[in-house]
Amino acid sequence: MAGLSPDTPHPTGITVHTQSRQLEIGFADGKTFLLPFELLRVYSPSAEVKGHGEGQEVLQTGKRLVDIVDLTPVGHYAIQPRFSDGHDSGIYSWDYLYKLGNEQQSLWQAYEQRLEQAGASRDPLPHEQVVASSGQGGGCGSGGCGSKH
Repeated sequence: MAGLSPDTPHPTGITVHTQSRQLEIGFADGKTFLLPFELLRVYSPSAEVKGHGEGQEVLQTGKRLVDIVDLTPVGHYAIQPRFSDGHDSGIYSWDYLYKLGNEQQSLWQAYEQRLEQAGASRDPLPHEQVVASSGQGGGCGSGGCGSKH
């Protein structure tokens, strides 16, 4: 399957922390990452965000308060979150989640630079409404995917 490397550790646990808006994911190599929902949303692997090729990325703005309202397992290789802004087409492979965790700091910096260059903000515009989290996460087996705290 494309995007899956045999070298990437598999998750040992996934927890959705609704109050802090973070996805906690532990991997078999002992690494654990806290990935903010906003980071997951703005770096969604979907074509809607990434485009269909280099340079076609769509800058995501106003996502500071986005929530994950549902989390569905995709086979044994990925998860698919549904966000409070309605976005639900990104499938996050274990490889991609591991990459987001390892590169989180540089990804944040790049995102903030793109926002600044565009004169845009992480905060929603006054007319944009972020729907409160009310969904129940789907289960991901013994890994705890979908647990909410």
